[in-house]
Amino acid sequence: MTKLDGGCRCGQVRFRVTALPLVAMACHCTGCQRMTGSAFSLSAAIPSDGFAVVEGEPVIGGLHGATRHYFCPHCMSWLFTRPEGIDWFVNIRTTMLDEPARFPPFIETFTSEKLPWATTSAKHSFETYPPFEAYEELTREYAQSLAGNAD
Repeated sequence: MTKLDGGCRCGQVRFRVTALPLVAMACHCTGCQRMTGSAFSLSAAIPSDGFAVVEGEPVIGGLHGATRHYFCPHCMSWLFTRPEGIDWFVNIRTTMLDEPARFPPFIETFTSEKLPWATTSAKHSFETYPPFEAYEELTREYAQSLAGNAD
């Protein structure tokens, strides 16, 4: 992968991804449901050095807390999130990529809050977040799945 581009609905904010995701996910929490107006949000954790806003100036939206959700100031599309206390990755909304089908969810989180009819193709499901110690294996397995799809 050399680069993937994405942006908001109106095109005023554009971003570029130059690193493979650490993992792709669907989050069923009620916060994501309300911010997307859907049953879940789709995202991919991208190493920070593989992500850049290349056009426009996103603004903070959502709850305006320590976790920062970035939106287009014009069309208000939710573009990416920088989680509280974590600076080594950014969660992009995969549906904002120009090729959104590239990274289907590998894990799903907050199934304890999911709508009963909402389903995904995720291989792993968690009632909240995966335990911290599970991330190393999950990211390794996800990287192997991406390598297998490149054949």
